[in-house]
Amino acid sequence: MPELHNLKYKLAKLQMEHKDIDDKINDLLRGTLPDLIRIQRMKKEKLKIKEQISKVESQLLPDIIA
Repeated sequence: MPELHNLKYKLAKLQMEHKDIDDKINDLLRGTLPDLIRIQRMKKEKLKIKEQISKVESQLLPDIIA
């Protein structure tokens, strides 16, 4: 059970990070002269976090044998 708790904690942390980056990207895009290079880097980081979220979610879901 501790492993399940750790995975849920990690998932929540990653989801918060993902949302924070998304909010920062949106703030930058609303500016008068957005820093497109910075935004692109942030989007790449957001994608990496999304991939990590998917991995953790797959660990939390039981395997389904067809």
